[in-house]
Amino acid sequence: MVQNRSQVTERFLRYAAVDTQSADDMEQMPSTEKQRVLGHMLAEELKELGVSDVREDENGYVYGVIPSNLEEGHQAPALGFISHMDTAPAFSGTNVKPQIIENYDGEDICLNKDASIWLSANDFPEMKNYKGKTLITTDGTTLLGADDKAGVAEIMTMAAWFLSHPEEKHGKICIAFTPDEEVGRGADRFDVNGFGADVAYTVDGGAIGELEYENFNAASGRVKIHGASIHPGSAKGKMKNALLMGMEFQSLLPVFENPMYTEEYEGFFHLDRMEGSVEEASLEYIIRDHDKQKFEDKKELFKEAAAYLNKKYGSGSIEVQVKDSYYNMKEKIEPYMYLIDEAKAAMEELGITPVIVPIRGGTDGARLSYMGLPCPNLCTGGHNFHGKYEYICAESMETITELLIRIAKRFGEMDR
Repeated sequence: MVQNRSQVTERFLRYAAVDTQSADDMEQMPSTEKQRVLGHMLAEELKELGVSDVREDENGYVYGVIPSNLEEGHQAPALGFISHMDTAPAFSGTNVKPQIIENYDGEDICLNKDASIWLSANDFPEMKNYKGKTLITTDGTTLLGADDKAGVAEIMTMAAWFLSHPEEKHGKICIAFTPDEEVGRGADRFDVNGFGADVAYTVDGGAIGELEYENFNAASGRVKIHGASIHPGSAKGKMKNALLMGMEFQSLLPVFENPMYTEEYEGFFHLDRMEGSVEEASLEYIIRDHDKQKFEDKKELFKEAAAYLNKKYGSGSIEVQVKDSYYNMKEKIEPYMYLIDEAKAAMEELGITPVIVPIRGGTDGARLSYMGLPCPNLCTGGHNFHGKYEYICAESMETITELLIRIAKRFGEMDR
């Protein structure tokens, strides 16, 4: 074990120990009460650090402000930093036991000897970039929670630094930690006006250097299939097998517009869940594309597939519901490209190579950008989120904390 870990690593390990897994089948917010445990912990810690106007609202959001200490007459833009507290429903977040790998040798890492679970450098070749560094991994039985407790720890450590260095000039810094981002509801009840920022960054990305201001346009697609169950011995001309109709629906979608075949700006239809019987079946999809027109075309094709099967099997056999989830933030960020320029400049000052990539997913920032708060996304340093192979580099977290400090100082030099 490392005896003298950095503040950001200590914070991350402390936060990772709290189970904050959200749930996509619950209506209340936060979707799980256990998220409030971390929220309360963070609110108390913010107060202890000396952050002003700390509040934890009824929906599980935590807010705070570091007031500007600029000279009278100089008013910089109010800058926000946002991370989410929940971890993904896709994999257990209970009893997380991080492993600390000092002076990593670039080879495979045994996550769990008893279950023979290994983090393979062949499967994840980017691991070799961290040779000689300190890696934090799972024990192979849970996710790690770097998405997004690393972002939370980096923001908290940035706040602690400014409050312990009052001589360092900065404008107003607004902080927020959100619930339920992983189930697509992190921005649902975000208090944009009360937050008080003119612009913001989510700290919710991956490897160090990633800087993102484009994301998918996203929709959910639900298919309900009504079949007719008849004894198979006398089913000729009468049975309508809802399961087979569901398979036929899937076959009408483009084969290669599937997540396993797509990358970068390529969109997809993703069949996320399928269940049922001969009598009734349901399919749940997510529909994604960076290009707005292609996104609209995908939704239309989805509906056309249902219409075709209704003609074939009878009206009402297939019901579809398509609901938009969020949109590409690019058009909302482009009028504020100084957000990207400032982040790039701060990275370069620290010797980080900026990697501007489209997000193949979404963040709270995408929704917030459409709510009037331009909000691109910064890296956290993590890899392989949402599963047992998740890991993060401790030195990356330290550098990203410094990145947040640099960005805030650069904003403090602007005129509003």
